[in-house]
Amino acid sequence: MIYTAIDTFYLTDEQLRDSPSRKDGIDEATETALRVYGCDLIQESGILLRLPQAVMVTAQVLFHRFYCKKSFVRFSAKRVAASCVWLAGKLEESRREPKHIIFVFHRMEYRRENLPIEYLDVSSQKYSELTHDLIRTERHLLKEIGFICHVEHPHKFISNYLVTLEAPDLTQEAWNLANDSLRTTLCVRFKSEVIACGVVYAASRRRGISLPEDPPWWTVFDADEAGIQEVCRVLAHLYSLPKLQCISVHRDNGSFTIRTTPDPQASKGSPGGAIASDKGTPVPSSSSQEKDSVTKAAPDKVKEKSDDEGKPLPAELNGKQDPTVNLKNEKLESVVDRCWERERERSRGRDRDGRSRDSDRDSRCRDSDHERDRRRRSRERSSDKEKSRRHTSRGRGDYYSSHSSREKDRYRHHWSS
Repeated sequence: MIYTAIDTFYLTDEQLRDSPSRKDGIDEATETALRVYGCDLIQESGILLRLPQAVMVTAQVLFHRFYCKKSFVRFSAKRVAASCVWLAGKLEESRREPKHIIFVFHRMEYRRENLPIEYLDVSSQKYSELTHDLIRTERHLLKEIGFICHVEHPHKFISNYLVTLEAPDLTQEAWNLANDSLRTTLCVRFKSEVIACGVVYAASRRRGISLPEDPPWWTVFDADEAGIQEVCRVLAHLYSLPKLQCISVHRDNGSFTIRTTPDPQASKGSPGGAIASDKGTPVPSSSSQEKDSVTKAAPDKVKEKSDDEGKPLPAELNGKQDPTVNLKNEKLESVVDRCWERERERSRGRDRDGRSRDSDRDSRCRDSDHERDRRRRSRERSSDKEKSRRHTSRGRGDYYSSHSSREKDRYRHHWSS
């Protein structure tokens, strides 16, 4: 058989027994329970986010690979499971927004821990911490697996094997067993072909369907009997476990609902002062305490507190003022006086300029009024002259016309006689 995969992340039983979690004091049962719990979170979140099964399978394989390199004590299983879902969604081209992943894991933890559901505000400090932790954990995840994110699933072999064996009735049963096998460490111990043969063998036993045994059918698919028996044993042990709950082994309680318990030695600070540590959990930073200075004055005077430690305090020691403070106050007063004097000068200058501009505007308005009156009077005089001229010309015309008619009558009378 020709192998074209680059999936080479496989460990031996000795390497698994010497895992980082075992070195930190976690026994085998606790580590197995945490692995199953983290894979359950991935499967449930994938259903709520409506992701394809390939995304959940890839995320579970990345989860197991990461904890083969890192310990459950240092990295929270809940936070790593969320980062695996986010990274697997990008690898399988079914990406989901970080906001949706955080909301889903936040809601799942409330329901699993039987806590009263609390709304997670996107503008809160807690949401900001969870977002930064999701990105930071993904960075740790990629670094530990060497950026080799290729995952070969046994699901694609199951269909081909059952078609070859002419047993299509076992498809759904074998597919379910393959999904359940990813809650265990089988994906980091055996190749996908061996796991596929193991789940097909277990499905045939559960359904009571016989498969060819002379020669054994698994030899055709490059699998051995020991590997198949180990797959069946691990699956049987998985089904014997009760419903698991989260076991608190993480140092800083990497929860999605409960805030990290602050250090009693650290000073109390505001929620905005909390920062996220490199281990993947938020750690409240020690905020600077405000210094309260109490003035020592006469008993009848009230003690005053300073809210700002950067400002000079009006100290009075035994009823006597500090000369340095007095000198600073005098300088400050002189500077303020000069500033006020310059401001008053500028105000007076602006007032003078405004008055001069008003006077100029008034004079221009008066000139324009005079000009309009002069033009109006000139137009009136010209119109009067025109009227008188017309009247005069009409009078002269009547006189001359009447005179000429009388002369004509006289001459006509003279010539007729």
